Amino acid sequence: MSTVIFYVLSATALVATLLCVTRKQAVHAIVYLINALFALALMFYLLGAPLVAAWEVIIYAGAIMVLFLFIVMMFELDPAREAQRPAPARRWPVVLISAVILACSLALAFADPAGQAGVPGYYASPRAFGELMFGEYALGVEVASFLLLFAAVGAYTVGRGDEPAGGGEGRR
Repeated sequence: MSTVIFYVLSATALVATLLCVTRKQAVHAIVYLINALFALALMFYLLGAPLVAAWEVIIYAGAIMVLFLFIVMMFELDPAREAQRPAPARRWPVVLISAVILACSLALAFADPAGQAGVPGYYASPRAFGELMFGEYALGVEVASFLLLFAAVGAYTVGRGDEPAGGGEGRR
């Protein structure tokens, strides 16, 4: 059962990623990428890494994708470029992918293949993982946090828009 779910989630992640790359509308591409990240989170859970699966949903599918949506919406894209196909033809891929992910989630919730055997000895608790990340690998964590800070500053700078060359002398 878990092997079938793994392959279904793998195919779903591949299809969602392919649709993400091929969409012309940025918001549609982000929605497909969110679906791909949810499928990857379920795959991590299925492989016995529930903490990584939770982080995948919270950090990537949640926070970063919402940030991407805000950035895309700040660009004020032209709504006249909307596709000419009827509305149901545009929605069926995301509905189908979301339904597959929901079905796999329910199958994992009711048949939980990872929970039947108990927790193996090689699993690290969240506390042990945190001590390792902020102890031995603290430099890597700090570098990643600075990269995210630079990305946020860059997004603010790009989204802020053009200001007059005088720097705001005419404002009140």
